[in-house]
Amino acid sequence: MIYCIEDDQSIRELLAYALQKEGYETRLFEDGSTLLEVISEKTPELIILDIMLPGESGLALLKKLKADPDTKEIPVILLTALGGEYDKVIGLDLGADDYISKPFSVMELLARIRAVKRRSNSTIIQHLEYNGIEINYLNRTARVDGEELDLTFKEFELLFQLFSHPGMAYSREKLLESVWGYDFEGGTRTVDVHVASLRKKLGSKGSLIKTVRNIGYKAGAEA
Repeated sequence: MIYCIEDDQSIRELLAYALQKEGYETRLFEDGSTLLEVISEKTPELIILDIMLPGESGLALLKKLKADPDTKEIPVILLTALGGEYDKVIGLDLGADDYISKPFSVMELLARIRAVKRRSNSTIIQHLEYNGIEINYLNRTARVDGEELDLTFKEFELLFQLFSHPGMAYSREKLLESVWGYDFEGGTRTVDVHVASLRKKLGSKGSLIKTVRNIGYKAGAEA
């Protein structure tokens, strides 16, 4: 079951037609007023969420979904206005799995849905520890020497990516693909900004994130 929250009737009808033709069950909403209540009755396998909604915005709904232990693992694809770069970045940092800009093609939408479902269904390490840093992917917590860190969604994903393979050098492009999605348009500077923020939040352990000259970053105690 895929839930689609979109206030434009023509787009809702397009979503319903495309998804049902592909074999997905769908449920359509013109706003988010009843979404959380409906989810408590039946959890969808994926949510397509418009950012610009009447009443509560899509970003506000996304924040609620990712803050609730019962709904935080539901994959979310955002529908964004063309050129809404700021909203895309905020949405990804809040935990959206992908985004698609209007107007969009049905083939692109279906490809993104398949990609998000593959990522969400993949096997992943649930818990890891490295040199005083403890990361629990299941409940999305990270601690340094026992003290919990206050991380954004993408900071957590970046931290987990680096420390799940200590010593492995990642290019900025690879980190963008793994953490933000293969077609994120924000550029590699986004990685640098998030790494700088992570280092600061890690405190004395921030030096464990190494800059690899002409490549990108790696995690590890070695110089």
